[in-house]
Amino acid sequence: MNTSARYIIVVLAVIISLHYILSFTQEDYGRATSLSNIASKFKPKPVEEKSPVDEYVNAPAFNDTLHVDNRANASFVILARNSDLDGAVRSIRDIEDRFNRRYRYPYVFLNEEPFSDNFKKRISVLTSAKVEFGLIPKEHWFQPDWIDEEKAKASRDKMVKDNIIYGGSVSYRNMCRFNSGFFFKHELLQKYRWYWRIEPDVHFHCDINFDPFLHMEKNNKVYAFTITMYEYEATIPTLWGHVHDFMKLHPEYVHPNNAMGFMSENGGEKFNLCHFWSNFEIADMDFWRGPAYTAFFEYLDKQGGFYYERWGDAPVHSIAAALFTSRDQLQFFNEIGYEHNPYTHCPKGGNRWEEGRCSCDPARSFDYDGYSCMSKWDRFMDLRW
Repeated sequence: MNTSARYIIVVLAVIISLHYILSFTQEDYGRATSLSNIASKFKPKPVEEKSPVDEYVNAPAFNDTLHVDNRANASFVILARNSDLDGAVRSIRDIEDRFNRRYRYPYVFLNEEPFSDNFKKRISVLTSAKVEFGLIPKEHWFQPDWIDEEKAKASRDKMVKDNIIYGGSVSYRNMCRFNSGFFFKHELLQKYRWYWRIEPDVHFHCDINFDPFLHMEKNNKVYAFTITMYEYEATIPTLWGHVHDFMKLHPEYVHPNNAMGFMSENGGEKFNLCHFWSNFEIADMDFWRGPAYTAFFEYLDKQGGFYYERWGDAPVHSIAAALFTSRDQLQFFNEIGYEHNPYTHCPKGGNRWEEGRCSCDPARSFDYDGYSCMSKWDRFMDLRW
């Protein structure tokens, strides 16, 4: 054996000896250099099984493009007090996240008292859109002098005794009357045609990947809703009778293709109490400012029912929209997931829930609850979602 071969054998012997010594003394080295580990590097990789969750990860991409060049003449309207600040913050964060950070529609906040600097500061930092804060004129808010306070108080006391919600509240009645007949007259809203009403502490559960204002404008809509339900009859015992009287006085305002059939099963003789829940509404203020609604509100206001009973703006708006417009001008926005505690509308049908990346549970949607009027709306409009 020549000298070179002896050196090679000696070197190999040293390497093998070191390998065995390290394998027994260094656990990590032993694992890394084991035959099974080395062999595994040359095996074909198994096909990875797809997790059941994976089939949901490819949700439609969120459209984050700004859409500020083609907007309707519209604004959000929020009636709030300084004490509603935290709830108002939550509502604005929701609507900004789900819609308005891409559209930047302006906001108008209204209050019967001046907004505090803290309220203005905390709201204004939430959006890049224009925000205005307005004071409600006293004559638009407080109980008119011509209301018989003794009669009104007797009615309030009876409602309290009967456990009717807000039965004893004058401020709630002020709010209902203001929302029925005055908010669209406020100076800050005169420059706008369309409005979207938002309440403090509401939730928007889905991305709104279209412009509801432009949809209304382009499709000749007047009034839009997400929830419809029965009104509390004890709060409006004489309202429908006054509606009948007004229709007799002004038949010219009743649209020939109206939605009376949604609110009455017997041609209008009796009100079935179905109305649109007005804490969410998108509507055309030109309709409220027009001759039919102006005459309708003024007639109802003279009856005193906002204070002698407890007429809400929801049935007043709903009845007017149903009678004085074509049924085709009423819009149900199934795509908009909305919650005002304790009721939620969660989109159903087609791919609306997935496309909106909705956080609500469709199984808990109020739409076909026993207190909802949605099934009546479907039948009346002959809709199938």
